Amino acid sequence: MESSENQKKAPTGPASPEEKKDKPAAEPKKRSKAFVIILILLVVFGTWFGITKYTYAIHHEGTDDAQVQADISPVIPRVSGYVLEVRVKDNEFVHKGDTLLVLDDREFKLSLDQAEAALQTARSNVAAARASVAASRKGVSSTRAGISTVDAQIAAAKVNVTRTTQDYNRYANLIKDHSITEQQFEQAQAARDLAVRQLQVLEEQKNQAASQTGYVSSQSEATAAQVAVAESMVKQRQVEVENAQLNLSYTVITAPEDGRVSRVNVQVGQYLQAGQSVFSIVHNTKIWVVANFKETQYKKMRIGQKVVVEADAFPDHPFSATLASFSPATGAEFALLPPDNASGNFVKVVQRLPVKIVFNDPSDTLVNRLKPGMNVTVEVQLN
Repeated sequence: MESSENQKKAPTGPASPEEKKDKPAAEPKKRSKAFVIILILLVVFGTWFGITKYTYAIHHEGTDDAQVQADISPVIPRVSGYVLEVRVKDNEFVHKGDTLLVLDDREFKLSLDQAEAALQTARSNVAAARASVAASRKGVSSTRAGISTVDAQIAAAKVNVTRTTQDYNRYANLIKDHSITEQQFEQAQAARDLAVRQLQVLEEQKNQAASQTGYVSSQSEATAAQVAVAESMVKQRQVEVENAQLNLSYTVITAPEDGRVSRVNVQVGQYLQAGQSVFSIVHNTKIWVVANFKETQYKKMRIGQKVVVEADAFPDHPFSATLASFSPATGAEFALLPPDNASGNFVKVVQRLPVKIVFNDPSDTLVNRLKPGMNVTVEVQLN
């Protein structure tokens, strides 16, 4: 018993070479068929995926640097004044011509009344100047009639001078022969002198009348010039009235286009300066997309190519669009501080060119729900 237990407890030593030869050799591990199949499928799928992406990239250009844009009209008062009424609220939809703000118009009404009064005064001055011209012309006519009368009298006086001179000469010869008396000779001499004196008086009257006619004529011309000045003043006053009416109409600020009002930060009683931007109106019915493509993507892009637009807000609804136009310069050129590569160390940066894309179906409900500033992704189908 003890010997058998000792034999069982005896430590077993390393197997001899003969014992190793007697054991059968282990079979090599077989590779799993599933692993091979999966590897082949991965290679095939990767190849197909790469070819598909490469083919798609050849015929398409895309970017996620794109946003929805729309016309935004600023509401700007054309005249300064205090706000009397505010008739809109934030995000309210307004139609073209709707009243947005009303300014206090009392000062503008007074300016209009003053301009109208000045216009009436100018018209009265024109009437007075025309009456003066008529009176001056009447005076010229009467003066010329008087000159004609004096001319007739001068002609008669010349005839009388000629007759009395002949009588005087004849009596002067007769007095030498004592054919007439001294009294007759003196009467002939006095008649001649009187006729000459009358002729001189008439000629002086004619000269005075002629000078008076020239004065009246010049006065009439001056009065006519005053009429022209008065008429030009009427036109000036008329312009002032129209300008006052226009300024009065500017106290009612209306919507320039259909759209939604944004950021109404105006209160009743607030003083607004002319040209001050008050708030804006966003035109929701006129929207488009501006995509900023890298300059390396620009080569094959053309106007009129089809575009697929996907908005982050509606990821399951692709929008059909068309490439409409290219910006005349890169976005960096329109920056507040454009880069100047000649003024320092040059670092080449890939520039981006803004591209305008318009929607093919503006009546699409989801298109109308897009808002300016929303992010979109665009894919341009190259021809």
